[in-house]
Amino acid sequence: MDKRQFPMQIKGVLFDKDGTLFDFHRTWIPILESAALTAARGDVSLVPGLMAAGGYDPATGRVASGSVIAAGNTPELALLWLQSLPHWEAADLTMRLDEIFASEAPHRSEPVTDLVAFLTALRGDGFRVGIATNDSAASALATIGQFGLSGLVEFYCGYDSGYGTKPAPGMVHAFCDAVDLEPADVAVVGDNFHDLEMGMAAGAGLRVGVLTGTSAHEDLAPHADLVIGSIVELPALLAGLR
Repeated sequence: MDKRQFPMQIKGVLFDKDGTLFDFHRTWIPILESAALTAARGDVSLVPGLMAAGGYDPATGRVASGSVIAAGNTPELALLWLQSLPHWEAADLTMRLDEIFASEAPHRSEPVTDLVAFLTALRGDGFRVGIATNDSAASALATIGQFGLSGLVEFYCGYDSGYGTKPAPGMVHAFCDAVDLEPADVAVVGDNFHDLEMGMAAGAGLRVGVLTGTSAHEDLAPHADLVIGSIVELPALLAGLR
């Protein structure tokens, strides 16, 4: 790694939530299956088709990188599922899915490491910390509270926070405004190319892909400055840039 590639000192880190701080498949497959069953109003036969439409492959147990399940937000998932569920209105299904996600995600989320220790160390090294997710803000807040991160995460936002959705730059700019940094001072860390494209659109100083979500190295490498196995490797990476 050549420091000369990254001349600006990184002072803040904006994390994606699912697939980055939390293992995507262990967390979200059970939640989405539960949501699909609710959306299908108990018709078990519809669940596999809904999951497959979203990008889930039952043969591998994996979700395709860039699919609606991997990278979309709740309204996008609702619109996709409405093709098979004409008895719903889009707004009603979106609201019901968000209720399920906000209720279940905090309790089902599987952290990739001890997040309190991890974020405490980052904050101790002087980094400002935020979370930007295409999940809802309510789900993000509930998960932050569930894992005892409220005093460590200085900013969070969801697709419905008013800053736009990934890959638009608004979430990065909102984080910068909240912690008084410039985009070039910020590392954006995520498991999908829409996280990294958000960082590029915002002018983030560093874009880091992680492999704890739905994407392989080859999916992320064209969009990232660096690709690492998980956030566990991030502190050493950031220290190497100082």
